[in-house]
Amino acid sequence: MLKRSGHADLPLHTGTVPKWLADRMKLLGTQIIEAMLINFGKKEVLTRLSDPLWFQSLGAVLGMDWHSSGITTSVMYALKRGINERAREFGLCVCGGRGKYSRKTPDELLYLADATGLDGASLVNASKLTAKVDGCAVQDGFQLYMHNFILSDEGDWVVVQQGMNTATKTARRYHWSSENLRSFVEEPHAGVMGENQGKILNLTDSAAKETRGTILTLTHENPDRMIREIAKISNENYVTEFELRNDRNLVMPAHHEVRAEDVDLKRLGAVLATAYESDNKDFESLLLTPGLGPRTLQSLTLVSEVIYGTPSRFSDPARFSFAHGGKDGHPFPVPCKIYDESIRVLGEAIEKSKLGYNDKSECIRRLNTTARQIEANCDPIADFDATIAREKAHSKEWGGRTCMDDV
Repeated sequence: MLKRSGHADLPLHTGTVPKWLADRMKLLGTQIIEAMLINFGKKEVLTRLSDPLWFQSLGAVLGMDWHSSGITTSVMYALKRGINERAREFGLCVCGGRGKYSRKTPDELLYLADATGLDGASLVNASKLTAKVDGCAVQDGFQLYMHNFILSDEGDWVVVQQGMNTATKTARRYHWSSENLRSFVEEPHAGVMGENQGKILNLTDSAAKETRGTILTLTHENPDRMIREIAKISNENYVTEFELRNDRNLVMPAHHEVRAEDVDLKRLGAVLATAYESDNKDFESLLLTPGLGPRTLQSLTLVSEVIYGTPSRFSDPARFSFAHGGKDGHPFPVPCKIYDESIRVLGEAIEKSKLGYNDKSECIRRLNTTARQIEANCDPIADFDATIAREKAHSKEWGGRTCMDDV
């Protein structure tokens, strides 16, 4: 389990998610979580949510702006609506939210603790500590405004929270996980995402252990001595700083559109080859969807990777926006008809698997396997410009829509 898995630039985007997209995000997002629960269990779902790169890829496959801060709030809102409706069935519940809803987290956790027999005081303490650490102990210029606590009925949890820097118009998302958590104050994060501001004061770094101890000692010192020491330090213009040390970095560019350099073109080429060049009649028969088009297979292949992919597959989240586009029209408008087909096919696969009929779910898994095999054994470099042109040429036919259509 990764502790601090990376950081990424997240430009602040304005506007709201239109209802036609929010409802689809809820349906498909919940189906993806359910498919992972069936195949891997609750711990794996929480592990994925604690991975910043996977989380960003999930937001992109759900049709959100591929690199914006809005992915955090919109994805968590969609998952809270979908998961909490089926909390008893899933054994998962999402608490908190944005603004005033974040402050309701302790009450929600205590309610769940009463219902499940979990230690409510411990859960509330974890929620408060994660917020305090990211709001105070890591002084990176970002003010927290969103806090979500995702809890399982087995007591495992993940925190996804986000801070805003109004001066730079950027956001930073923080991920926490209870798995293998040794300390709230020494390298506790599963990952940190946000605008890379260079060096910051991070008192949770393992190298800051001595500093934390010194601070604790100073709190017991005479105030006059502290003032003299502070003045001395100021005169010497001395500042102690610690860099965030990350292994899974994701730097989101300032440009709004998706460019070829934002995507692993070989991986995208394998997805397109799976959908358009391989013999998809076998996929059609297994999915029991006569006439299932290659465009839907393209989306389902990327959905399959979100469900079954390994951590190394999510280094280019922009690629997942080629499933269902983006609400802002980048890389292309959301193809609502294709999106609805993805929801329908995945939903049917999940329901069949519950009854013991696994053909459809195995077929969806095999979409990811086939794409990986093509990528490994061929040289499927995607023609980026031609792919975008095809999407836009068929946009009207596929029910293409953006948030601007509602203005």
